[in-house]
Amino acid sequence: MEDIFVARLMTTDVVTCRPTTLVEDAAQLLLTNDIGSLVVVDEAGHLAGILTTTDFVEIVSKSEPKAETTVERYMSTNVNTAAAQESIQDVADRMVELGVHHIPVVDDDEGVIGMLSTSDLAGYLSQADAGPS
Repeated sequence: MEDIFVARLMTTDVVTCRPTTLVEDAAQLLLTNDIGSLVVVDEAGHLAGILTTTDFVEIVSKSEPKAETTVERYMSTNVNTAAAQESIQDVADRMVELGVHHIPVVDDDEGVIGMLSTSDLAGYLSQADAGPS
């Protein structure tokens, strides 16, 4: 695989917020921009930190008092799935097209048998690029 530099693949339209931004406003920025992380910058525009959707899992789990809202209210029900025998390339293309980071792998008889994530794909590409040891 040829060397591809970060500049060729990176996104340059970065959504940012300040350290003083309220978490509710940060969540709205993530949703409005359909992104998984916000770069937190100081007044000069220098990196101060990053806030990810994973951080919101912790925020919600530690919130008091508990909202006692069920998952059903927020879960996606139109879920794109893959079959175990599908081509990685086809599924990766579909993930990019749909803008999703996880695809459940299902079997007609057994139901959910796995999950494929963008991290799994990145690991595969990293190993493929390394070649045989």
